[in-house]
Amino acid sequence: MSENATADDTLKFGLLMEGAQAHQKLAEAHLERLRAHTQDLDGVVREEIRRTLVEEMRSLSVESERVSQALRHMKRVMNLRATAWNIGIATLCTAVPCAIAQWVLPSSTSIAALRAQRDALSQNIAVLEQRGGKIDWRSCGDAKRLCVRIDRKAPVYGDNADYFVVRGY
Repeated sequence: MSENATADDTLKFGLLMEGAQAHQKLAEAHLERLRAHTQDLDGVVREEIRRTLVEEMRSLSVESERVSQALRHMKRVMNLRATAWNIGIATLCTAVPCAIAQWVLPSSTSIAALRAQRDALSQNIAVLEQRGGKIDWRSCGDAKRLCVRIDRKAPVYGDNADYFVVRGY
């Protein structure tokens, strides 16, 4: 029995070693499949990340374009507002002086009346100058008597030569 027992033990040991070797090969095959599956999974994950990133970038691009269009629209609106504001200020700056001029300056009928009055006064002055308006009148002496400046080079007139020509005539 001892020899039999040893043979049985050797056989059992051999079978056990063979089973262990089969399990080791099976484990190695599983490890190799797991490694291949991990590499495939890495590619799938990378592709999924790339696809998600591309989708997000497209979404960001569309949103950026929408914001850009909104900003362009706001710029046009603000330009129109600024133009309207500038036109309003220019109109106001023009209207105020015109209103003040209308209120302060005389009307065209008033100006025509003043011109006619000026012409009449100019004619009256010309008549007065012809009639002695250029005479240099003074008050002379202590008694403050009225006297005029005469032209001593001009001839004298009258029966008694008591009329003199006034200087300037």
